[in-house]
Amino acid sequence: MADESAGGRGTGQSPRVSEVLHDRVRAQILSGELAAGDALPSERALAETHGVNRHAVREALKRLEQAGLVRISHGGATRVQDWREHGGLDLLLDLVRDAGASGEEGPPAEVVRSVLELRALIGVDAVRRFAERADDDERREVARLVEVVALEVERGTPADVVATYETLWRAVVAGAGNVAYRLMLNSLNVAVAAFPALAAALAPDDADALRALGAAIAEGDAERAGALVGVQLHGDVPAA
Repeated sequence: MADESAGGRGTGQSPRVSEVLHDRVRAQILSGELAAGDALPSERALAETHGVNRHAVREALKRLEQAGLVRISHGGATRVQDWREHGGLDLLLDLVRDAGASGEEGPPAEVVRSVLELRALIGVDAVRRFAERADDDERREVARLVEVVALEVERGTPADVVATYETLWRAVVAGAGNVAYRLMLNSLNVAVAAFPALAAALAPDDADALRALGAAIAEGDAERAGALVGVQLHGDVPAA
């Protein structure tokens, strides 16, 4: 029976071959080893260098193009693009995950600041929208979760605070009625989870502030709820 690869049937390649090649080239681009405007080696040269077939190379290049990292010119060279100009949110989060996977103590400071600024902007707006849009059941559930997190803070159980705080935010963002925020929250959680120490540092430590937030949400006071959560989330953003 012919082997099936990630790129198609009968290529004789492992299912992860094109993914591994994609990750190698992506890392070279994101690190700056391959700069914007640089031409990648030909498909044949990439295949020979990495010990894969040209079908796997084409699959890897296609994914890189979809991510905004390269521009494929049929009949010409495939060139690196400036990922800051052409990439999407996933690339920002990839920078965090890649640092965790490589065993680094933390992602670059610029990346941490960017991710936490995004987290703060989404968080404040999501809380405001939840206060405006959530139904009674959703409000009761968030009030319950706020109290659970507050109690864990008072007990001094950091791991439980991190876990219940994430659950609280999932409930808030779901009740905010914005699917884009939900997808972004999923990605942010994955990125932050790559660094447990960072996740612990971002957990709340003021039970009274949490309860004040819960009360504002319960009352449907969007402005106060947004202001309260903004104090914490913007306070987590390191100075430039």
